[in-house]
Amino acid sequence: MKKVKDLRWHKGIDVSSLVRSLSETGFQGAEIHKACEIIMKMKKNGATIFFTFTSNMATSGLRGFFAQLIELGLVDVIVTTIGGMEEDIMKAYGENFLIGKFVPDDLELYEKGINRVGNIFIRNESYLNFEDTISKLLEKLYNKKSRWSPSELLSEIGKKTNDDSSILYQAATNKVPIFCPGITDGAFGFHLYMIQQKHPDFVIDVVSDFSNILFTTSHDEKKGLISLGGGISKHHAILATLINGGLDYAVYLTTSRSTSGSMSGATTNEAKSWGKIKDDSDAVTVIGDVTFTFPLVMIKVLDSLSKENLL
Repeated sequence: MKKVKDLRWHKGIDVSSLVRSLSETGFQGAEIHKACEIIMKMKKNGATIFFTFTSNMATSGLRGFFAQLIELGLVDVIVTTIGGMEEDIMKAYGENFLIGKFVPDDLELYEKGINRVGNIFIRNESYLNFEDTISKLLEKLYNKKSRWSPSELLSEIGKKTNDDSSILYQAATNKVPIFCPGITDGAFGFHLYMIQQKHPDFVIDVVSDFSNILFTTSHDEKKGLISLGGGISKHHAILATLINGGLDYAVYLTTSRSTSGSMSGATTNEAKSWGKIKDDSDAVTVIGDVTFTFPLVMIKVLDSLSKENLL
């Protein structure tokens, strides 16, 4: 076992050096460093890397970082919720979100037409512009064909989204599938409903995507998961890999606790009781706000991969 060492600042300290130092501070600092090591193993050992995140991650400024990770080849399969894809589209088409306060006058915000996600503010106009954009896109896609799986639909939208910082654009460009099992849970879902009222033969085939995600990997291939938050995104990826023998590597980053019995709080150890993660896997759960834990982890990983000419 390592000895606990005191953290010291020095002039010019970089992120990688900081994360290395955190490995000797104990508590979550040590877990952050372990997460870096496991992701490095995923990449070096040729694992198929599943990346899952909840919609609030794309609301934040992590959205462009996710797109960059896709572009750099750090992600093979994405599972997420539709809210994040809505906001990815909004930003790709020029909408700006603002940073406010966690405890504003919410009734005043409502009267001003501002929606709050934590301390991030989104104007009603942004949603109105999104609805105008998506209704036109869906009409064009219907004219191309009437039956789509969610991953096919999102890929097609990504091809029409000319923004290097867009998750959808980078995924489509780099042929990384985005699976969204809860595609109707948002404004996007309402517009799917509306176009189906206009064109009754328009179908989003969610079940076909279950087959598609299963065949992104095989029982014999190594599989890794980087999961931010939890919910349906996390569980859908774990279920797909469970059917193919379980995960060899897993990194969970979350603010939730295991005591609630939720998927968001379920640890990598709990997952072993289901066979979702192999008993000899490399796995870690990092507790903390992903807007700072994930950049620390991934910048250290990117620095290490770059030094080893693996990017």
